[in-house]
Amino acid sequence: MTDEDAPLRRRTRHRTPTGEVVPDGTSNGEGPTLLTEPTDGTPAPIDSPAGLAEVVARFAAGTGPVAVDAERASGFRYSQRAYLVQLRRKGAGTALIDPVPLPDLSALDEALADAEWVLHAASQDLPCLAELGLRPRRLFDTELAARLADFERVGLAALTEQLLGRTLEKHHSAADWSTRPLPHDWLTYAALDVELLVELRDALDAELDRQGKSGWAAQEFAALVTNGARPPKQRTDPWRRTSGMHRVRGARAQSRVRSLWYARDAIAVRRDTAPGRVLPDAAIVAAAEMNPKTERELLLLPGFGGRSVRRLAPTWLEALEEARALPDDALPTTPQFEGPPPPHRWADKDPEAAARLARCKEVVTKTAEQHHLPPENLITPDFVRRLAWEPPAEPTASTVTELLSGFGARPWQCELLAEELAQALIAPPPAPAEPGTDEVAEDGTGSEDGTGS
Repeated sequence: MTDEDAPLRRRTRHRTPTGEVVPDGTSNGEGPTLLTEPTDGTPAPIDSPAGLAEVVARFAAGTGPVAVDAERASGFRYSQRAYLVQLRRKGAGTALIDPVPLPDLSALDEALADAEWVLHAASQDLPCLAELGLRPRRLFDTELAARLADFERVGLAALTEQLLGRTLEKHHSAADWSTRPLPHDWLTYAALDVELLVELRDALDAELDRQGKSGWAAQEFAALVTNGARPPKQRTDPWRRTSGMHRVRGARAQSRVRSLWYARDAIAVRRDTAPGRVLPDAAIVAAAEMNPKTERELLLLPGFGGRSVRRLAPTWLEALEEARALPDDALPTTPQFEGPPPPHRWADKDPEAAARLARCKEVVTKTAEQHHLPPENLITPDFVRRLAWEPPAEPTASTVTELLSGFGARPWQCELLAEELAQALIAPPPAPAEPGTDEVAEDGTGSEDGTGS
């Protein structure tokens, strides 16, 4: 790929979707246009079966791709369910659907079965959409497309500004979307999220085609269709991810973190509240370190001063007492890693593997630069670590491709990397000694004069 083929962000001038060349980030040289209202106005949320039936008919009659988005209440609710679904399609306009009273949207899914769905950061929304019965058969992910095209800023507002000359306000991105009724300005924000998605899709598709990456993107989108709706894999010992856990020393103190974590989690599930709103991680760590035995001692610790936290003091003290009562053989032990250990331990555990990993990373970095790609989108870093830790017995392009494909790498990634990664897995021969440095004499004495002294 030549400099002329470099992605848009590397140039000072851009093309609009109509082909007009404009200054970077603008459509008319006067700065981007701020959108404050959807073209057709802000629709009222659909919350009845009759309203849903009308939306289904309208979108079935629409044409072209359908823009889809979902709003969750991350940071407020325990679940990751959708609390609003937004759609827009040519000939159908925009619809906002409230999935709380309408938890089954399979009829809408059937109406959109033949359409390409356009989402931004699809992996975030596909699981909660699947819970409602919405599963795309084809999709285009504008964020992933922008990453493959090597845009530096891949947020929706940044991309619409750079490619379309219009920008979106993002004031309500972290709102509690479980709020009812939803404020009008929140609904406007939600409707605007799908206002430009199809137009942005077309601009990014053209850029991917110009860079010769359309085939790569198609493989990535197909993988999202197949795997994107799967719920996140359950972690072993999730309590170990408590923020500040690194400060907790010793198995006994760790058992207090574990006990408090599960006590908090049970309450969070019951209330459908984000765990951090029940008890902050910092409070769990403080209690694990100080091991309070009375309510007075507990409430003096950071994070235990809030009214709702104080009300649950008996629960926290009971959890701490349970941890204190554990026999030694029930205390947490060092977890067994699935797959390779953390890279910082490789040099001690297996220096040869550490050297292999370093060579493989060089291959990935070089190839990513050649093709104007972020390294993490060229290949998942964990795949490279697994390959370097347990390489095939005979590293070849074929055996490396087989191993990477088993991890989940796409064909285009293997085609770009397999041959050079195979070479990187083979230890290079030792460099020849420089003349005059510790040379062994022909008689084996190790000295230039053959005396050995």
